[in-house]
Amino acid sequence: MVSVTATRLTVALGRRTVVDAVDMALAPGRLIGIIGPNGAGKSTLVRALLGLLPYQGEVELDGVEIGSLSRARIARQLAYLPQGQALHWPLSVERLVGLGRLPHLAPMSRISEADAAAVERAMARADVLHLRGRVATELSGGERARVLLARALAVEARGLIVDEPLASLDPGHQIDVMELLRLEAAAGALVVTILHDLTMAARYCDRLLLMHRGRLLADGAPVEVLSEANLHDVYGIRAWIEGDRAPLVVPTGRVERRDE
Repeated sequence: MVSVTATRLTVALGRRTVVDAVDMALAPGRLIGIIGPNGAGKSTLVRALLGLLPYQGEVELDGVEIGSLSRARIARQLAYLPQGQALHWPLSVERLVGLGRLPHLAPMSRISEADAAAVERAMARADVLHLRGRVATELSGGERARVLLARALAVEARGLIVDEPLASLDPGHQIDVMELLRLEAAAGALVVTILHDLTMAARYCDRLLLMHRGRLLADGAPVEVLSEANLHDVYGIRAWIEGDRAPLVVPTGRVERRDE
């Protein structure tokens, strides 16, 4: 199993503090969702947790400061799917998914039978086996999103961090992706996902982290985090909230904001 902890994690981009003194401990076995409005610092937070951005404070992977680890070692333990990735090379889907095995390969080495089997498993789990011979740059947005998820799954890391995996997906495949992430967590992986769909977050995530203006405003079960007060203060919305265990959240309007 793999765990990630952050202590007073702070990230500044230029003169602006984007992540501000965040403390958190991320453990396997539960699907963890990070939510918050645009510009709240969600993507910056996960990139710092992966050691991809300079930061202040501490970030530890299995108790070891992440800055002391090689990129290859981090990549073998934490697979990462960023949002909005563009495809520039006309690779086949199978070859693109195969790039997920790079953290396991020595320089100039070839994919082994074990690597090929991992690629096959990843394509099956992401429901893209039927696309294996297609050119990746010719895929639709939804197909591309699922193929890129398959590439992350091909790493077969003990942790998986995905940023807005539901973008460009139709409702059916949104459900498939969330079911897949939940199964990964239930199997003992550390799974963290950034989401904008609050109902999907409430239905599938065991724990939600609510970011607001770079700070961690709330951390807990969906029914606790997705309160009327939090939606009012963070998103500036009124919402109809129905249900206790996995609430249905339907925004009904904007609230009037006063200048602070």
